[in-house]
Amino acid sequence: MVISSSFMLVNISKISKKSEAEKATTFSTLMKEKKSHKVERYPESITKNVSNKLDSLLNRINKLQDFHGSLLVAQKDKILYSNQVGFADFHKKESLHKESVFQLGSVSKQFTAAAIMILYERNQIQLTDTVNKYFPDFPYEHVTIKNLLNHTAGLPKYFWVAEHKWKQEKAPNNGEMMALLESSNTLRFFKPGRNFDYSNTGYMVLASIVEKVSETSFSDFVKTNIFDPLEMKESFVYSSENDSIRKNQLDGYRIYRGWRHLKINNTVNDAIVGDKNVYATSEDLLKWINGLNSGKLISKESLDLMYTKGETVSGRKVPYGFGFRIDNRGENTIYHHGKWNGFSTALTQYPEDDLVIIVLEHTSFNAITSLNKKVKKIVVENFEVNNPNLKTNSLTLVEAY
Repeated sequence: MVISSSFMLVNISKISKKSEAEKATTFSTLMKEKKSHKVERYPESITKNVSNKLDSLLNRINKLQDFHGSLLVAQKDKILYSNQVGFADFHKKESLHKESVFQLGSVSKQFTAAAIMILYERNQIQLTDTVNKYFPDFPYEHVTIKNLLNHTAGLPKYFWVAEHKWKQEKAPNNGEMMALLESSNTLRFFKPGRNFDYSNTGYMVLASIVEKVSETSFSDFVKTNIFDPLEMKESFVYSSENDSIRKNQLDGYRIYRGWRHLKINNTVNDAIVGDKNVYATSEDLLKWINGLNSGKLISKESLDLMYTKGETVSGRKVPYGFGFRIDNRGENTIYHHGKWNGFSTALTQYPEDDLVIIVLEHTSFNAITSLNKKVKKIVVENFEVNNPNLKTNSLTLVEAY
């Protein structure tokens, strides 16, 4: 079932035959045409059937798979479903709610990529700049910003460096990790551009470049240039060494002996930002993706770059743009998953259905991909945005809040 969009005047079958760059350009063009940045929802009278089925799914995975988290589904920028199930705090038996704030894990990388593109559009950096332009003693030469964004830099894993080379009791921050890389004598995996290797180190370095160029903390830069313009009031960047716990900020848990939920403590890697450590609610994430796609933060040209697959020096495509995984096998999908300290997260866009699915969980749930497919199937089979009942006065179509 293909759900047609009011702004999409293209033949989907033709889109599927286009090149990677053309697909990204078409998608970002369509997204750019959207004007509204408010978070809106379809009225309950329209979503009752699909909501009942998604409620049943959430309750089932809570009981059978120990899912404690949030699910939000939006189509055409509007929420058609948003709910939470399970506990926020297992000791106090407090339930999750819409203001519960989740660690995003690697879903954080798209914010780092957007921060880089903001500096790029201000002509403060170039994607062809090497890291050594900003950190002259960086030991891995010829690594460009674009290499870092596409995961083709070949850098060593900073997790390993921190766990084996860091001697202080406190966890290192980005500046300290950059200095540690300079002195650690750890070899790179390959020369820049040769291969694709998913790299948390690369996004730590990108956040460090943002700090160096902007002369402010990564946290403050993202707040001022992304969170505040999009009114993401519950979102923040968190470093375990620099920041205090915020209201509604969740902990991650693991299962002990099949039933007991144990809180996961911070590690030596938890003060680093850029690769992880953005915290947000599901509704703030919808504000983020709507704002990014509508041109409120960056231009269409920059969005095209973010949504286009990278490539190696030999011309081989890699399944990653800037901060997003790109899957064009069959249905075009732009997404990212995150997994860190008990948190499992996913933000998935289906451009051809104009559908966004956001899953946030904090008890080491390990079936995000399967859940995402089930949610999409339920929505496609049980919700039609062009239902005649929706063709009423625009003021009754959505409830803004």
